[in-house]
Amino acid sequence: DWARELDGAAAVINLAGRSINCRYTPENQREILGSRVDATRAVGEAIARAAQPPPVWLNASAAALYKHSDAPMDESGESAATPEIGDAFSIEVVRAWEAAQQQAPTPATRKVALRITLVFGAEGGAYPVFRRLARLGLGGRAGSGRQWVSWIHIADFVRAVEWLIQRADLSGPVNITSPNPVTNAEMMRLFRELCGVPFGPPAAEWMVRLGARIMGTEPELILKSRRILPAKLLASGFRFEFPELRAALEDLANIARLSAGRR
Repeated sequence: DWARELDGAAAVINLAGRSINCRYTPENQREILGSRVDATRAVGEAIARAAQPPPVWLNASAAALYKHSDAPMDESGESAATPEIGDAFSIEVVRAWEAAQQQAPTPATRKVALRITLVFGAEGGAYPVFRRLARLGLGGRAGSGRQWVSWIHIADFVRAVEWLIQRADLSGPVNITSPNPVTNAEMMRLFRELCGVPFGPPAAEWMVRLGARIMGTEPELILKSRRILPAKLLASGFRFEFPELRAALEDLANIARLSAGRR
């Protein structure tokens, strides 16, 4: 059935995958890995069976592949687990995810692995969470605050996907991220400033780990340093509408206000 759906399609975009915002219990690990790898294999099989396969296949991946580091990382950046951060499983997932796409027998279809960073959108995901924390007076730095946060405005995410569909010269892994990552401390300062809250108490690393356990998530998502750069996008001429975090957050705050007014 999927082969019939994809037959003659202009492009395929696969973003399937269970949320990683959870504790990495054995059951959740199976679901996180299976929902990504199995879906990718199924898409690859469907494309292989199509009489007129789509010319391009964009498959979600993640910048979690890269090593915990303060060094900037382009698409050739180092991948290695850091035990104290606890990112071995995340890296394993991304490697298996990308391998499933690479190994699919689809010679007529260009493949792009979208190494996505933190996507900020007004209606869901991380942005409303950080905004709510800041408004409650809890928007202080996490851990040292020096860990880098790579992010992208949802509008630029969509524009990047459209760009990659059109650019036949781009394939393989592509970092989907703003060219200007910030530290955790700077990100939280901007959230507080835009929410009109002058101060937020810092959370020591042990507090982050305890809070993550209470909230049912993993501390890696907050403590890992990701300083990712969109080298391929920039080299191809892509221009970001929101390259700076302040302007991105201001835009999302306006969208949130308008949405609240309509309700």
